[in-house]
Amino acid sequence: MARHKFFDWINGISKKRGLVYFISSIVGIILLLILLHVLYPLNLKLSYSTLVADHKGKVVHAYLSNDDKWRMKTELNEISDQLKKAIIDKEDRYFYYHFGVNPFAIIRAMSSNIFKNKRVSGASTITMQVARMLDRKERTYVSKIKEMLRAMQLEWVLSKEEILQLYLNLLPYGGNIEGVKSAAVLYLDKNPQQLSIAEIAALSIIPNRPTSLRPGKDDNLIIKERNKWLKRWQENGLFKADEISDALTEPFLANRNEAPKAIPHLAYQLARKYPGKTIPTHINMNKQAKAEKIVKDYISSIRWMEVHNAAVMVVDNASGNVIAYLGSADFYDKRDGGQVNGAAAVRQPGSALKPLLYALGIDKGLFTPQTVINDVPVNFKGYQPENYDERFNGPVTISYALENSLNIPAVNTLNAVGVGSFVEKLNDCGFNLIHKDRKKLGLSMVLGGCGVTLQEMTGLYSAIANKGYFRHLKYTQWDTASVKKQIMSEAAAFMITEMLVKISRPDLPVGYENSSHLPKIAWKTGTSYGRRDAWSIGYNKQYTIGVWVGNFSNRGVPELSGASIATPLLFQLFNDLDYNSQDAWYAMPGNCEIRKVCSASGHLPDYFCEQTRMDYFIPLVSPSVVCTHKREVYLSADERFSYCKNCQPQEGYKKKWFDALHPELVAWYNQEGIAYAKIPGHNPNCERLFVENAPVISFPIDQSEYYISLQNPEPLQLVCQTPADVKEVFWYINHQFIAKSAANKKVFFHPPEGPILISCTDDKGRNSSIRIKVKKVDL
Repeated sequence: MARHKFFDWINGISKKRGLVYFISSIVGIILLLILLHVLYPLNLKLSYSTLVADHKGKVVHAYLSNDDKWRMKTELNEISDQLKKAIIDKEDRYFYYHFGVNPFAIIRAMSSNIFKNKRVSGASTITMQVARMLDRKERTYVSKIKEMLRAMQLEWVLSKEEILQLYLNLLPYGGNIEGVKSAAVLYLDKNPQQLSIAEIAALSIIPNRPTSLRPGKDDNLIIKERNKWLKRWQENGLFKADEISDALTEPFLANRNEAPKAIPHLAYQLARKYPGKTIPTHINMNKQAKAEKIVKDYISSIRWMEVHNAAVMVVDNASGNVIAYLGSADFYDKRDGGQVNGAAAVRQPGSALKPLLYALGIDKGLFTPQTVINDVPVNFKGYQPENYDERFNGPVTISYALENSLNIPAVNTLNAVGVGSFVEKLNDCGFNLIHKDRKKLGLSMVLGGCGVTLQEMTGLYSAIANKGYFRHLKYTQWDTASVKKQIMSEAAAFMITEMLVKISRPDLPVGYENSSHLPKIAWKTGTSYGRRDAWSIGYNKQYTIGVWVGNFSNRGVPELSGASIATPLLFQLFNDLDYNSQDAWYAMPGNCEIRKVCSASGHLPDYFCEQTRMDYFIPLVSPSVVCTHKREVYLSADERFSYCKNCQPQEGYKKKWFDALHPELVAWYNQEGIAYAKIPGHNPNCERLFVENAPVISFPIDQSEYYISLQNPEPLQLVCQTPADVKEVFWYINHQFIAKSAANKKVFFHPPEGPILISCTDDKGRNSSIRIKVKKVDL
């Protein structure tokens, strides 16, 4: 009895040791695998082709991977259920049940190979194939063991779906083509999720024999092998009988196509930002193709003018999506720099920034569309802007100034708004170079003295089209809806739109006045200095289209202008891309109202205002001053002189109304010989000293430094502006009288060297002074 107990005790110990040994072995293997994983980590950093897709997800532009492969990444959502079922059934039916290695398959393969003395079947799982494709080596027993270890590593760090995805991205299809998506795009011009069962079967067999089963080389052989698998799937019940029946009769038409190369300028821009990614854009290839043809044909028609290129952008206003993008008229035109991206190139905007400036003036309460402003020569500390046609128009409305793109009113408005405020508003709209150069910019920026891109300009006009709300344009579907910034009030945006939609304006192309092909859009043109850049940017409720025309060589052309060259192209694009748009036009917003104003001033009419007109305004913002364009003057009975209140007699005088003209307008009238009613000189017997309306010295410039040649000294001119009732002025240099002249007439003098005090006194006794510095040098 004791002996039996002894043996039972020994057997118990043995069983426990066996269990311990077994557990220890398992733990040891796990620790060994962990150690191997740490010492020999997986390298899963594959280099993929950079792809650009259109708004439907179709690949429209592709680049080679860094290792010169067409390895287009198949995303998880592109692996259809049909593709997944077919691949797993063909390659690894137990894919979802093993740990990377299928021991039953190994035993089966070893038995078959031993008893038949040759390799009949393999035991590689999909995971093992992935391991082999990641590290391609000669097929030996040692490499097979490594594959098995790597397969277990893959199963450890990746999900089954990720392993399947990796497998589909590494399959060889001959040459430098790898992956199902690469084969689908390059041979069938499709995305993986669009493949039929027959195409899936064909693409599943090619990787086994990528040299002999090359699409386009022997498609009949591919069809023969494909049908074998289709019949197997039919037997296995993998797909419905009618699906297999249709697949068996489906032809296989494959050709080795060139990699897609559409939207090259945008594709290159995005590829630099997102290398190795599949980049989903909003490009509508139908509209893109139409725009490309229109632009190419148009540039061909004006090439005789020595104008060789254009850039175009089309934006969907509701979403901010860029749906068409052309950097040049022809990307493959090497002669005219077709590969230059004109949409992203920095150019001068000409007058194209004026709508934003006037909108800011409206929102600051400086004026309304019918406010009258003087278009006459001005001098801002040496800066003397001129209009495009080198002529001046005198009193004009803000609306007329914008419609006719007059420069003097725009510069006056920028001076009132402030360059800093204008620059910050442009910075809010993404004008990067302007913000960078903000310390260098002056009043000339509103006439084109700054750098902008078509991308920035189109975004700005899209903001006006969106009732004054700016958001960054969306080039990819990854671009989230950015926060809207209100860069102008809805009322100001509406007023600007109403001004820009008028067709009776000089920037309307010749022959379009009565054209039935004139689209209803708001648009603005711009022509840069030297006629190097022609702009025309327009919008309706649905689209904003930006057009730039010029030469990438920066060569100016006498015929080049926004009105005559860029606008016809803009009209063609709108007519083709949005012909007969049914979208309603803009309605007047709630914060905008209409009132009656004096036609002569644009202010609220007084009793002397003879004509009035209707004008938009913003309550509590727009100026509410009463018109003062007329002034009542007391005259002597013979109208030879005028009285002030100090010397007005009790009787023997008469009242008369005169235009209250600004000195700068009086000076221009005198210069141009334009007749106007002049106020007679003041009563000579009156001894009252006038303080207001002193002469304004417009040249020389106050606090400026002038260099005079010692060998050939030239005189400096003296110019002032005075009210209409001034007849004579008197000039003094360093308190010494030098000349008497008629008002607004130029006087010349030879200045001494050093600091100089220049004073001007009118015949009313009013005085003003400036200081300059003169240096005499060898020139």
